[in-house]
Amino acid sequence: MAFRKVVKGTLIGGGAVAAVFGASQLLEYRKNQPKLSRLAYVEAQGELKMPYQDALPTRQEQLNKLRDTPEFDVLVVGGGATGAGCALDAVTRNLKTALVERSDFSSGTSSRSTKLIHGGVRYLQKAIMNLDYEQYMMVKEALEERSNLLDIAPHLSAPLPIMLPVYKWWQLPYYWAGIKMYDMVAGSKCLKSSYVLSKSKALEYFPMLKKDKLVGAIVYYDGQHNDARMNLAIALSAARHGAAIGNYTEVVRLLKTTDAQTGKERVCGARCKDVITGQEFDVRAKCIINATGPFTDSLRKMDNQKTANICQPSAGVHIVIPGYYSPDNMGLLDPATSDGRVIFFLPWEKMTIAGTTDTPTDVTAHPIPREEDINFILNEVRNYLSADVEVRRGDVLAAWSGIRPLVTDPNSKNTQSICRNHIVNISDSGLVTIAGGKWTTYRSMAEETLDAAVKTLGLTAGPSRTMGLTLEGGKDWTPTLYIRLVQDYGLENEVAQHLAATYGGKSFDVAKMAQVTGKRWPIVGKRLVSEFPYIESEVLYAIKEYACTAIDVIARRTRLGFLNVQAADEALPRIVEIMAKELGWSEERSQEEMEAAKKFLHHEMGYKSRSEQLTKTSEICLNEQEVNRYKKRFHRFDKESKGFITIVDVQQVLEKLSMRIDEDALHEILNEVDLNKNGQVELDEFMQLMSAVKKGQVSDSRLAILMKTVEEGLDQRGPVSVDRSGGGV
Repeated sequence: MAFRKVVKGTLIGGGAVAAVFGASQLLEYRKNQPKLSRLAYVEAQGELKMPYQDALPTRQEQLNKLRDTPEFDVLVVGGGATGAGCALDAVTRNLKTALVERSDFSSGTSSRSTKLIHGGVRYLQKAIMNLDYEQYMMVKEALEERSNLLDIAPHLSAPLPIMLPVYKWWQLPYYWAGIKMYDMVAGSKCLKSSYVLSKSKALEYFPMLKKDKLVGAIVYYDGQHNDARMNLAIALSAARHGAAIGNYTEVVRLLKTTDAQTGKERVCGARCKDVITGQEFDVRAKCIINATGPFTDSLRKMDNQKTANICQPSAGVHIVIPGYYSPDNMGLLDPATSDGRVIFFLPWEKMTIAGTTDTPTDVTAHPIPREEDINFILNEVRNYLSADVEVRRGDVLAAWSGIRPLVTDPNSKNTQSICRNHIVNISDSGLVTIAGGKWTTYRSMAEETLDAAVKTLGLTAGPSRTMGLTLEGGKDWTPTLYIRLVQDYGLENEVAQHLAATYGGKSFDVAKMAQVTGKRWPIVGKRLVSEFPYIESEVLYAIKEYACTAIDVIARRTRLGFLNVQAADEALPRIVEIMAKELGWSEERSQEEMEAAKKFLHHEMGYKSRSEQLTKTSEICLNEQEVNRYKKRFHRFDKESKGFITIVDVQQVLEKLSMRIDEDALHEILNEVDLNKNGQVELDEFMQLMSAVKKGQVSDSRLAILMKTVEEGLDQRGPVSVDRSGGGV
């Protein structure tokens, strides 16, 4: 009854506010609808002079085009979401377009997001509470872009229901009214209507939720996507429309010329370096766009050393934990953490992603997740999950830090005030800078940037045509496409679903490259690691998508490094082997790739933080009974009481149980626990492991599970009888 009364009060109180607010939005929507329809038609159907290319040019062909073209209309510096969006917007306006990125496409912030396509519930709350029209318009724009992005890349994105649990009765109408306003602001672009859940229904949908004092919950919808693949789809779409794009192409300096009429210096291009070969060349263009995210000020200072910094970087850490921490299709929002931040807890790629933090940081190309941030997120997760669910540090499978490029507006009187939205600035020499903003609004940011460039720099171009323009892979995708992959190629169902959701209509190209397994089923598609649906042919296809390093494959063409650092580490040798054969790498280059990728996993993907949970200096917290039990287990393998065990010792015990594990796999299993890396596991190292398992710092040690399984097998086997031993008379 209490629940019904609150809902009824909500309908009368908060609902009235939402209704008035929504009515105003409906009037605005109807007023703009004819205009929007005409604009969408112009944008999506406008005649393009640049031919659409069915076959992507190779990276070398792209570099040749960058080097040999006398002059481009637009040169975009930066291959993140905004930079790729600018390139696509420019080339579809029939402007001769180039894009360069000093690392890989989406190697920075754009691949390290919360994976949400959203308007920003908390921004709307601030807009209403502070009567802030600018913030309100930012949310409205983002909700329109959310709808467009879900339409143009349906294989990479989908609506996601997100639950907001409520633990105080008065909060139910308050949050309900706010979420309904979020729906109203979206108008016809609302994905699905939000709704209220009773306590019992909330626990039915999200059984891991803390039950104590739970009143009910509100569920609303936002979008979710594969951010790195989305960024790549934008860049590849630009390439197919004729843009010359080059990753691992660094801007060394800006080129300038003196305007004959004004006598002022104008930027007219950039000196670029192929990071892979070291070769340098000039790329000339009428317009240079700075879309370098956190590195905005570096390029601005290339233009004018005296210019003031506008970027105020902030680090956001995310962690990935096993999928059983959340339902398959329901996220969770913590609207007020212990320090006032917002935490999302979302299913993603069959895992669970949690984040984010928000702390000032220095600009770096290789941000590292801090242990204190990882533990902060884990503590916030514990606050919302049932006591039955033990949230363990050892369950963190990967962690990363992304740098948000928050900016101050150089055109504002108060240059110290952080701009809540993006800014477009054109310097005296004509360098166009786009900075700030959010992933969801990359397209509208690109449109605004090109509009400003066309107007100020006198480029000849029509209106933007990217609204409604389908991205790479989206054209031939259908929800049932994966069935054709299974039927036509003999792929596993899980692998086929993964390919369809990653490559869309291009998944058939990946399937055609897949090798025969030699098994009855699946017929084709050898996995890189057994527990993930990534297959070997994706490495070959990644090279066609301009992957140049092993890191490109584990981090951005596949997402293995973001999902499980240990699995990525295990897949590396085979990935490097395939790339070496295809790209003609020497043994030395292959070794360098292995080391670089391991360093990336160790520092940037949280492997270091994970491995440091088990160290020589860790305190052993085991009681006497546990110590004796684990010693006994250890000596089942250490028959000669050497004080350590090796691969040979493990193999001998496994043979008694007619069990066999590949020697390379055994080496990896022991190496996880071999702290001093001497090829053997000492008793004290084993005790460190079991203590870490007990404390929850380590949760998925293969050696601990293997030794326990073997011990149980030996106990069940018992002594061998005389008649079965072959003895007796």
